[in-house]
Amino acid sequence: MSIKEKIAHSMEFPPPTPQPNVYPLSWESHTQKMEEIWEASQREYWDPAKLPWDTFDVNSYSWEEREAIAYWWTLLSVFDASAPPVFAAAMIKTYEAHEEDAVRRCFFSVTRDEQNHEQLCGMAITRLLDHPDPLTYEPKTELGKAAQKNAKWLYYNGGRYWDGYKQAVPRYSLAVLFSSFLMGEIAAATIFHQMAAGCKEPVFKKGFASIGRDEGRHMAICMTLMERDYPKLPQEDREVITKQIRAGYLFLSAVLFEPPEDFWDLPSDFISNQRKIEAVARTAGFHIPDYDTKKQNWREAILNLKGVLDKFDIPFPAIPEVDISGQEVNDVHMEDIIPVF
Repeated sequence: MSIKEKIAHSMEFPPPTPQPNVYPLSWESHTQKMEEIWEASQREYWDPAKLPWDTFDVNSYSWEEREAIAYWWTLLSVFDASAPPVFAAAMIKTYEAHEEDAVRRCFFSVTRDEQNHEQLCGMAITRLLDHPDPLTYEPKTELGKAAQKNAKWLYYNGGRYWDGYKQAVPRYSLAVLFSSFLMGEIAAATIFHQMAAGCKEPVFKKGFASIGRDEGRHMAICMTLMERDYPKLPQEDREVITKQIRAGYLFLSAVLFEPPEDFWDLPSDFISNQRKIEAVARTAGFHIPDYDTKKQNWREAILNLKGVLDKFDIPFPAIPEVDISGQEVNDVHMEDIIPVF
């Protein structure tokens, strides 16, 4: 049928709208827990511009310390600052799948929360570097030059992820997306609560606490939807989820542990540079967990996720890097993954 061809004169009612499509709209609501999470998101909304920035004296830090702390925020931005478009795409999918009204609102709230997290990354980097982005900034120290080199490679890899994500989201069901998102949320809640507890700067402490609360709420969204949908999950989705959990470990390890060199495309001095940068940030009072703590955090987060998926008889992948046995998954590529932080 030509797009210009009119049919209203030939039939009483229009034919069904081809799917997936956001039309026709409806406002059904069946899952009370989602309404409660939405109401919590309205109560707990916060503005990153209203954090206690007046207490932050950036000149009390050396340039090396400023560049080191800014590097961590830059590393975080690869994940947290990319989250608004990632969740916006997922929110669109909830409309196309004609999800419950409260589910659509909850995904809107996640997109809105992640916009705050992105803004906090930008505000911190801009104040620390006196420049609005880490790639065109002129480093003041040798450490800053190493940090910028790392940042450029991180953003390059992030671009590969985004290209893959755009292609992956239409292929996967919402049930698969929920499991991938849950992995990021469990891990994020762990690190942000720990950062809040150990950080000495009031503005960062408050910011980390706010993000951690958001991530806990996002985790509840995923858990609620999994409880609703996973008892009737088809076998093919279970197999995809197993692979996506392995992919999530490899992708998120860059911020939660250290990036696996066989998965991330990084120069040989990346890890050694990052360790030097993190050591300077820690000495300056910016709490970044050390290697052993990161490994333990990641292991506990993954075991928490395993506990969730075991309830639904979903095979869990082996994560040998943190001593977790399971099903072997070897064919994972950056272009195929969908986890988000």
